Amino acid sequence: MSLEPRVSQDVSNRDPEAIRRMFGAIAPAYDPANTVLSLGIHKRWKKTLVRESGAKAGSRILDCATGTGDLVFEFDRHLKGQCEIVATDFCEEMLEIARRKPGASRPGLRFEVADAMNLPYEDASFDVATISFGIRNTPDPKRVLSEMARVVKPGGSVMVLEFGKPRARFMKTAFAWYSKQVLPRLGGWISGQPEAYRYLERSSAEFPCGEVFLELARGAASFYSTRFQSFQGGIAYLYGLKK
Repeated sequence: MSLEPRVSQDVSNRDPEAIRRMFGAIAPAYDPANTVLSLGIHKRWKKTLVRESGAKAGSRILDCATGTGDLVFEFDRHLKGQCEIVATDFCEEMLEIARRKPGASRPGLRFEVADAMNLPYEDASFDVATISFGIRNTPDPKRVLSEMARVVKPGGSVMVLEFGKPRARFMKTAFAWYSKQVLPRLGGWISGQPEAYRYLERSSAEFPCGEVFLELARGAASFYSTRFQSFQGGIAYLYGLKK
């Protein structure tokens, strides 16, 4: 009897252990798959997040659901290593790859296993908290936002980068075709885990974006400023939340 339908159902229901196993399985192919599937454009989105975060030399930064650390290393390059970064993920296999990357052993850069819904850090201990393409994978995004806001100092930023839904009819149709037909086949071929990329399409389509996400954020914490910008017609959204 195949285990795939049961595992697929667990992932669809945001079962944390099923999600962790899925990301552990695709960890070795995660970086090349992201580059191929997005044509590298996700790196531009992350550069924008870093610039918009308000982080500066001396900042203390928390990156949740860091995966293999792409965003962390972008912060480090942008700030020329003059910052402290704590990078967390609940998937040790992802962190193992991040720790092997050039620059990962720099003093002031730490990779730690942690759950974004229950962060093991003191209140108001970071200047910036970020999460990129990870919040939709959690059982309770509102709790994640609340936790990120808790650990950020007054005046600090919570930055969220996540997939969205294109608005224009042509872009919407083209993106839906790519997500359903190309992404699971190509992602599955690269990683050997096609179900993980079918999950990616489903989870992205179901997740709130734009003003709906901002309403969720306002209900999670007392942010005095909330804004968003979209990329490539709504394929992805960047949210800036000021505490």
